[in-house]
Amino acid sequence: MTDLLHSPASGAGPRERIVRDLADDLALDAVERDRAGVPPFEETARLRESGLLTALTVPPGAEHGTSWEDAGAVVRTVAAADSSVAELLARHHVLSRACHFLEAPERDFASGTRPGDRTWLLAGDLGAGPVAESARARHGGLTITPFRGGYVLNGRRRLSTGVPVADRLVLGAVCSATGDTRVVLVDPDAEGVETDPLPEHERTGQRAGGAGLVDFQDVLLGPEALLGVVEGDEYRRAPSTALAPLATGLMLVQVALGTAEGALAEARDAILAGHRVHPLDTSDDDLVGESADEADLLHTWGELATSLHVASTVADRAGTAMGAALRRGRRLTAADRAETAVLVVTTEAVVAEAVPRITARVLELADTPGLDRHWRNARVLVGRGSSARRFRDIGSHFLYPSRGVTTAPG
Repeated sequence: MTDLLHSPASGAGPRERIVRDLADDLALDAVERDRAGVPPFEETARLRESGLLTALTVPPGAEHGTSWEDAGAVVRTVAAADSSVAELLARHHVLSRACHFLEAPERDFASGTRPGDRTWLLAGDLGAGPVAESARARHGGLTITPFRGGYVLNGRRRLSTGVPVADRLVLGAVCSATGDTRVVLVDPDAEGVETDPLPEHERTGQRAGGAGLVDFQDVLLGPEALLGVVEGDEYRRAPSTALAPLATGLMLVQVALGTAEGALAEARDAILAGHRVHPLDTSDDDLVGESADEADLLHTWGELATSLHVASTVADRAGTAMGAALRRGRRLTAADRAETAVLVVTTEAVVAEAVPRITARVLELADTPGLDRHWRNARVLVGRGSSARRFRDIGSHFLYPSRGVTTAPG
């Protein structure tokens, strides 16, 4: 799988070679696995074997390990081959930062308790922000009740990835006593936890990510299960807590961009192999030795590559800002968070326009099995938020700076 925007780095390090090898391996049977739509047990094993699951797990204190920017690059490369696996890895990485968002960075919950235990694969969501509120409206929410020094968890949650393969669930639930959101760590094999895959008709894209519904019926949790609290009043939340939904949204942007890169790469290979579709219905009077068909193809390809390059550049800028914000830790201010938020929302708006158009347009250029999966995956990835709302938030930020950005993506 060749990067369409950058030349392969000479003398790439071990991490880059591992990521590239994994992407090439996933690309070999990506079409077949997408059609099968089975739980990602095999894919999870590949992530573990490659070492990327451990590499994208943030250790306590986060002084060492994979940076936010490097994690985004890994996710985008994997997404070009298989966006379902990339989303699984992306969400795991964000969830492994949950204690940092909640200002409890000394807590190490993303691995087993004994030396040599395998790294836990995390699934779930932090349960705060407009996206989580929308999910609660559609599928019901989770409630957590203090009980004998611990908690009782009840309700249902729809998760986008990892339901059948996760070692632990990181979930935000509304406290029945206080109304705030308590983020807890739950063993999916605990008594009272039941999981179900999404019905076939609801899995139009990201089919191999392990999406599903999780029911909790009087699940008993000890006090150690509590990772942190998200205040109900957003103005009382710590700036680091408010980064969590932004981080999720930005990491999903990387998955979407990788999906577009994969679509263009597969279409290019098909075109070069002679698997062209009918000539494009466009015209260009400025032909320089090419046939009209060839000129139209070059024009369209150049337009799509430019659109992807612009979206990637915007995303890279937002990624740099997010990385800097995360490294500030407790020194992060509300103003820092606001500036990061507007860059993330801007990126989401640009990507939501570019990626579906790229992945749909390549279907008019090349004829190769499975190319349509990129468009289906892109629609699932970028269709979770409203572009109109994003543009209104951006406009509000620049027209009325004191209001800030109200939308929390992710």
